[in-house]
Order: sequence, then structure tokens, then C-alpha cells
Amino acid sequence: IYQNYLIKLFFKKIIIATLIFSLLIFILSIFEEINFFNNLNVSFFFPFLLVLLDTPSTLFLIFPFIFLLSTQFLFIELINKNELDIFKIYSLTNFKIIKILFFSSFIFGLFISLVFYNFSSKLKFIYLDLKNNYTNDNKYLASTTENGLWIKDEINNKIYIINAKNIENDYLNEVTIMEFDKNFQIIRNISADKINTKTTTWVIYKPKIAINNVTTKLDDDMILISHFDSNKINTLFENLSSISLFEINSLIKDYRQIGYSTDEISNHLYKVLLLPFYLSLMTVFSSIIMLNIKRSKPMIFHIILGIMMSVIIYYVNYIFSLLSLTGTIPSLLSILFPLFILFIINTIGLVRINEK
Repeated sequence: IYQNYLIKLFFKKIIIATLIFSLLIFILSIFEEINFFNNLNVSFFFPFLLVLLDTPSTLFLIFPFIFLLSTQFLFIELINKNELDIFKIYSLTNFKIIKILFFSSFIFGLFISLVFYNFSSKLKFIYLDLKNNYTNDNKYLASTTENGLWIKDEINNKIYIINAKNIENDYLNEVTIMEFDKNFQIIRNISADKINTKTTTWVIYKPKIAINNVTTKLDDDMILISHFDSNKINTLFENLSSISLFEINSLIKDYRQIGYSTDEISNHLYKVLLLPFYLSLMTVFSSIIMLNIKRSKPMIFHIILGIMMSVIIYYVNYIFSLLSLTGTIPSLLSILFPLFILFIINTIGLVRINEK
């Protein structure tokens, strides 16, 4: 009976906190979307639709802090109703309460990682697809396939379809460029072993140019002005929140084929898969904090404390993520180390927790 009571009460707090954060995300996002579509001819409800599509993916990122605050509000209710004292009378120790909350958080976390994440990624993909139709960069596209990296660019009323085997530092390797007019009538083909894309002024090393089935090899380098440089190419595939778990393995293969680093996508995958442990540790951490502070403290104190803890934990994770992206530490370690720190803190905090 007490287990069902605690789990239901905890679940209720999570739902309430999730709804509150969803509303805050919606309010903050709607102004940005309305401003974006201010000068565009779209339906009044279109920005609201986009916000609804984007909110779940944003919500997924802040679930650890939702669980932290939900645990705080759970203990506030238990303390205000003197139910912690009643539990002790019936031999329900603080450790048993924390254990129930730990496993409940883990099960909720599995649902969020395996079901909610895939649902939110699909909505995020639809959001990006719809919004892309109204961006100025819609005619500048890039994608990866088993045939390498593909780029579509438009320059001075000419359309360029660019295919490269891979990208290595600032260079595209084994490149073919098809140049069309605005009616998609082919003008010429340009091929080269290597192109320097460090800036938007590309340097094509000794290219071969084919016009009307006549191929000419140049002894000098050729210049091509583009909307892309190596930095822009390397940031085209960073919106991983629109990729479901089922599509990540395929994406990793595509990244490796074009020579693009898989560190970021590995970080993303580890974060999704390890989320149940993260949520469980956050719940335990919040429980220990709540059981170690005086019960007379006002609610505003707990809210401020929860926000401060959330900010600190966020920046710890952010620092380790940066260390991973710079190659200082492996991707998996950048995810596991903050969890290990949280685990150690929780382990120390659980010592003599039943005396609180």
C-alpha cells in the first residue's frame, strides 16, 4: 500500500512539474516563432503548431531537473502532512523511501528514453522540415548518404550539385561538381581530387572540366565562390534531437564515410541511453538534500535550492561535454564521470540517512 502511495504521489508530482515546464517552454518559444514569421505570409496558428512540435524535444533535455524538483515537492508534501513520521512508526525508513523512488525514477526513465525520446525526435524532424520551407537558407542544402557528402548551392543564378567522398579537416576529397543554369540545364562538370573549403572562396586544385563531352585538365587551381565553408559544413548535422534511436546507427555509418567526427553523436547516444540512471541519481540526490535540511524552511527556500543545484549540475555536464568534443577525454567517459561524481555524493549522503 505504501509503495503504491509513494509511486503514485511521485508520478503525480512529475506530471505537474512536466506540465508547468511545458507551459513555460511554450510561452518562451511562441514569442520567438511569432517574431520569426512576423513578415511572412503564414496562418495565425502556424507558429503555435511549430512550438507544439518543438516543445517535447526541449522538455526531454530538462527531465533531470524536472525529477530533481519533483522529488523536492514530494518531500515537501510528506513533511507538511507529517507522513514521514507516520512511515517511521510503521518501520518504513528513509532508505526504503529513497529505494522506492530510485527504482520508480529508473522505470520512468526507461519510458522517457525508449518511447518519449523517439516520439519527440519525430516531432522535432517535422518541426525542422516545416520551418525550413520559410528560411532563407532553404536553397542551400547538405546531406550524407552511402555515396558520401552531397551539397546543393546556388550562386549567381547558377545551381551547383556537389558530391565528395569525404571531408578531412578543411578539405573535400574526390569531388564532383555539376553546374546548372536556373532551368537545370547542365553547363559543365568539374572534378578534382581535393578542394580547400577553409573559407567560402573554395580553391579547386588542378580540376578537370567537362563541357559538351569535351574534358580539359587545368594546370592551375580554380576558384569557386560558395555559401559553405568547412565550419558550416561541419555544423550542418548537429541537430541530433531530430534523429530517433533507430536511425542513429545509420547516421554513424554516414558520418564515418564522409570522415565527419562521430564524437558528438556518440555523446548524444550515450546521454539518451544513460538517462534512466541519471534521473535515478538526481532523485536520490534531491531526496538526500531534502532529508538533511530543517523542516521549518519555507517553500521558496527549497525552490531556490533546487534551481541552484540544477544550474551547478548543468554546468558540470556541460564542461565534461566540451572536454569530450575537444578530444581531451573519451565520449563515454564525459557522460559517465559526472554520473560517477553524483553516485559518490549520493553514497556519502546515504550514510546514516535513517537518522534524519
